[in-house]
Amino acid sequence: MNRILIVGAGHAGGSAAALLHQYGHTGPITLIGDEPYWPYQRPPLSKAWLKGEAGEDELQLRPPSFYEEREIAVRRSASIVAIDREAKTVRLASGEQVPYDSLILATGARARLLPIPGATLGGVLALRTAADAEALKARLGPGRRLLVVGGGYIGLEAAASARALGAQVTVVEREPRLLARVAGEALSGFFHAYHVQRGVRFVLGASVAALEGEDGQVRAALLDHGERLPCDVALIGVGAIPNQELAQAAGLPCQDGVIVDGHARTADPAIYAIGDVTRRPLPLYGRDFRLESVPSALEQAKQAAASLTRRPPPAPEVPWFWSDQYDLKLQIAGLPFDVDRLVVRGDPSSIRFAVFHLNGQVIQAVEAVNAPAEFMGGRLLIGARKPVMIEKLADPTVSMKEVAA
Repeated sequence: MNRILIVGAGHAGGSAAALLHQYGHTGPITLIGDEPYWPYQRPPLSKAWLKGEAGEDELQLRPPSFYEEREIAVRRSASIVAIDREAKTVRLASGEQVPYDSLILATGARARLLPIPGATLGGVLALRTAADAEALKARLGPGRRLLVVGGGYIGLEAAASARALGAQVTVVEREPRLLARVAGEALSGFFHAYHVQRGVRFVLGASVAALEGEDGQVRAALLDHGERLPCDVALIGVGAIPNQELAQAAGLPCQDGVIVDGHARTADPAIYAIGDVTRRPLPLYGRDFRLESVPSALEQAKQAAASLTRRPPPAPEVPWFWSDQYDLKLQIAGLPFDVDRLVVRGDPSSIRFAVFHLNGQVIQAVEAVNAPAEFMGGRLLIGARKPVMIEKLADPTVSMKEVAA
């Protein structure tokens, strides 16, 4: 009998438990999470949940009855403080020891904090959990002033949702453009203009030096060039740090994430790791990388579940991501490694276009705005590693099926 213990009850952990049962595992499965919620989706937190369009039931991956009917034990509000690899047990904060035969670490990542004065004031928030989203939602509304620190996807999604709720929004980004770490200039320029048209103010090339408060609540941000920005709430969106401390303390190799192989296995054959906490192989690109995305978490949940039930592993996937802002649906496939040319297909002013990143004639990544055909076609071509005809790729009147050379 293989007792499987999953630490972390988020998207990765909850999916792994369901897949193990689906793949025929018959031994005990225990899922332990430190939040009070049943396993839930995180992407809606900055969108539907924040705008009040989704409640806790809509957020859940599966209803509680799903786990009960399959005899998957879900322990909520329980924190793991140590792993004993030799004894094959984990220790809870309560002191309880929980045994395992196989362990899956799905501990995710946490928001990076700003090491500046005022960072602990009331109203200075991150957006990683349902509790974070609820705290932010309670502080937004007509006339409220939201300061977003960081011009990445989370910050921009929150800005769009806050504008929908009537709040005033200012985004401060230390780089000279938005999405500097994750998108090309064409895409970042488009999103910048689109947000400005909807009333968002941007301060680029600047950092927040301090947050100022009154009666314990944030009231303003002081920028490094001296400007003072009044605010009622500050959202910090400057990246995430993998929750690898448990693995590190147990002696597992880590490097900005727990290092795993293509089956989600760590250096210990009894321990797997999945989701945002891992540094994983990307066979298409010949390197290891830490991905923060739901599709990556699901892919690794499949890898771990397949390995533990001795099924064939899933085929290597093309990484993909998405972001919803206003009436824009951004879909990204692939990663822009080793790129030497860009091709824009379509007209950004039409609010339907795609940016292709290529190495020679091979597509490495595509960023598609309201362009599902380009996303799907690009994703297939990335996976096939097929060279394309550049002239056809640039011509939106030519179907994606016809662009392969």
